[in-house]
Amino acid sequence: MAGSSSVSPTPLLKDELDIVIPTIRNLDFLEMWRPFFQPYHLIIVQDGDPSKKIHVPEGFDYELYNRNDINKILGPKASCISFKDSACRCFGYMVSKKKYIYTIDDDCFVAKDPSGKDINALEQHIKNLLCPSTPHFFNTLYDPYREGADFVRGYPFSMREGAQTAVSHGLWLNIPDYDAPTQLVKPRERNTRYVDAVMTIPKGTLFPMCGMNLAFDRELIGPAMYFGLMGDGQPIGRYDDMWAGWCIKVICDHLGLGVKTGLPYIWHSKASNPFVNLKKEYKGIYWQEEIIPFFQSVTLPKECTSVQQCYIELSKQVKDKLSNLDPYFTKLADAMVTWIDAWDELNPTGEGLAKLSIANGPAK
Repeated sequence: MAGSSSVSPTPLLKDELDIVIPTIRNLDFLEMWRPFFQPYHLIIVQDGDPSKKIHVPEGFDYELYNRNDINKILGPKASCISFKDSACRCFGYMVSKKKYIYTIDDDCFVAKDPSGKDINALEQHIKNLLCPSTPHFFNTLYDPYREGADFVRGYPFSMREGAQTAVSHGLWLNIPDYDAPTQLVKPRERNTRYVDAVMTIPKGTLFPMCGMNLAFDRELIGPAMYFGLMGDGQPIGRYDDMWAGWCIKVICDHLGLGVKTGLPYIWHSKASNPFVNLKKEYKGIYWQEEIIPFFQSVTLPKECTSVQQCYIELSKQVKDKLSNLDPYFTKLADAMVTWIDAWDELNPTGEGLAKLSIANGPAK
């Protein structure tokens, strides 16, 4: 298969990374990712009807969790995991035993670079995570640690060590990640621009985080990667990754961690229905005009030195400052606390589930 030659003989972080995929359908898309994904462990989070059988191509090492598994493992705390929404993927982050996570949607295919070569998205994400970020001072040649680049004249030598990278946010060719109003206005627009760059998002700057091509260091930022309450029974959808992105950015800024965006690209194959999307996003489009200023002004006390402490403090401020916007935010703030309780219960030593066996575990 094209692109297989570009896989390194020993895959990077083979035993330190899980690939998390939320889905409601057969995972035939994995065939094209086989040269890149097959060496890694997959965590599949099945949304929707748990009695439906999901087909996974032969030869992949995976565990699959459906709603019944989530309810068994988390008990009453399962209320914090969304249903009928791809936000359910964050359950996979919680049960992973690995240091790194890569998450991808099942309508994301292998993209090609301008030379026609298949892009190994996972390999690029790993490179992004393993080299430092520059959140405190912007480098005009973008990533200074990349081959063929460096720090430019005027960049302080005292800041050239950079910061640890917690998050690598990848992009998409073909169908751009637009909101419903933009989709409706530009139904035929496709992204054909391949920008060969990775940059650190500066400290103090928020960004819209898309969850369909995303990698992160679970040990550095995992407990903050909660995709909120979305979908079934909730007044909002399609803001799961946005919510997580605003939360992780505020916490990364506070803890001195870096967030990168840019390469790698995937090929986003399918545009979702803009009318369905508008129904899901409608309230969020209004609410975000209040939510963004809230996150821009949030400060976390210096006593908050762990991700969990930061996240609990953030939940208190969400309840205090956003509940007047809608009762949903009281519910969301409570779910944020439940999420941390569940995370700590499944990860008692901060080392994943190495020492914890889950009774009635996942289907295989």
